[in-house]
Amino acid sequence: MSAEGAADGRRRPQARTAAGVVEGRTGPGGTAVFLGIPYAAPPVGALRFAAPAPPAAWDGVRDAAAHGPTAPKVPYPDTFAALLPDPVIPGDDCLNLNVWTPDPAPGARLPVMVWIHGGAHTRGSSAVPVYDGSAFARDGVVLVSFNFRLGVLGYGLFPDAPANRGLLDQIAALEWVRDNIGAFGGDPDRVTVFGESAGAISTGALLAVPRAAGLFTRAVLQSGAPEVLPRPRVRAMVRRMASLLKVDATAAAFTATALPDLLAAQAAVLRRSGPLVGGPAFGLVTDPDTVPADPLDTLCAQAASAGVPLLLGWTRDEYRLWLAPTGGMRLLDRLGPLAVALARARSGKDRAAVRALRAALPAAGPAELAGQLLTDRLLRDPLRRLAGARRAAPSFLYEFAWPSGVPGLGSCHALELGFVFDTLTVPEAAWLAGPHTPQALADEMHAAWVRFAVTGDPGWAAWNGDGPPKVFGGPELDGAGEPVVTRRALP
Repeated sequence: MSAEGAADGRRRPQARTAAGVVEGRTGPGGTAVFLGIPYAAPPVGALRFAAPAPPAAWDGVRDAAAHGPTAPKVPYPDTFAALLPDPVIPGDDCLNLNVWTPDPAPGARLPVMVWIHGGAHTRGSSAVPVYDGSAFARDGVVLVSFNFRLGVLGYGLFPDAPANRGLLDQIAALEWVRDNIGAFGGDPDRVTVFGESAGAISTGALLAVPRAAGLFTRAVLQSGAPEVLPRPRVRAMVRRMASLLKVDATAAAFTATALPDLLAAQAAVLRRSGPLVGGPAFGLVTDPDTVPADPLDTLCAQAASAGVPLLLGWTRDEYRLWLAPTGGMRLLDRLGPLAVALARARSGKDRAAVRALRAALPAAGPAELAGQLLTDRLLRDPLRRLAGARRAAPSFLYEFAWPSGVPGLGSCHALELGFVFDTLTVPEAAWLAGPHTPQALADEMHAAWVRFAVTGDPGWAAWNGDGPPKVFGGPELDGAGEPVVTRRALP
């Protein structure tokens, strides 16, 4: 590590990347923090819908003291914006990343974790305060997080542009890690990719796609299963936007459209979709150049990443994030048995499964029963399928069951993030978790993620196909995945 005198007399950490030298800042406990490092060229002009291009080199020392621009996106609706922080940092150079490291000395060969944020492929960024990597650096891990293109810019399907550009950005960031992380004290041969929600969906795809082979050695999927969307469903989003904009549904026409107009049209079409109700959406699609086949099928056939250990999990009440703030829980309870019947049909469950769920949750109303059935379809069933299909490398299952202090949310989607990152003291963590959070649970969960990155074993037995998952903050489950102790009804 080299350094030069700062204005306050302290030495600032520096590291040399392939594009030039960056200067970070000293973080808590003497760790080093580098923010806003470009891993690809700004996706503007002719590059708006192109595959990521290498960043331009720079002379001298580039300051890396602040988060770089976030990818263009539309804001969350007000009901979710009060729960999910999503800062906006303007600027074109949005394909950037951040590094927290305990020792920015070349040759330190420390384990590396690379974070892929969630946000339904349309929102989120690496600048969310809850994703601060200081605790990982404190505990001996080099933490990398990055931004990538979102929404129509990253996932819109066009006849004249490569598909899955957001995934191509992620691969470019992982290639940057392979080529540069040694200068920050990291070991490019010990990289764990972890993501939540859409970030977990992306992680599942990265496990399956040929272009990402060899870029990481372990993976964590939090509240997201490998999936692709039907191409017509994604194409419909582009066509609806084109209709609103009165332009052709091509990348060329969308490149010629002002970015604010593009985002306004995207916001309009997004109102008609959601994780539980379906509808047109942005997301990954099969494509011969990026995702040749359904990633879940590929992984279950052990056709890719068979030797990569996996940590897979969900929260007990995923659905409450989408239903409670919007009044959806009350609506489903009013629908009564019809809500349960519709959810059963959508989840593919038989009547015996519904009877078992009622027995396990005797105080549950129709909304909770429907939500649990849909959580099975979206998360628990495909993640168990993935874990059960793997033999060459272990899979570890978990459930996060601590209920939020925010009324109605229960153990909802994304609640575990502040515990994984050990950032419960960050003010934004309370938006979703409430004011009183158990630090001991964060200590336990964060330590498990660190152990997995260091050793490949988070601290409990690998799943054998019929045992319960590890439960964080709640009752243990029986072999069928149901609570041993009846859970109380949540508000």
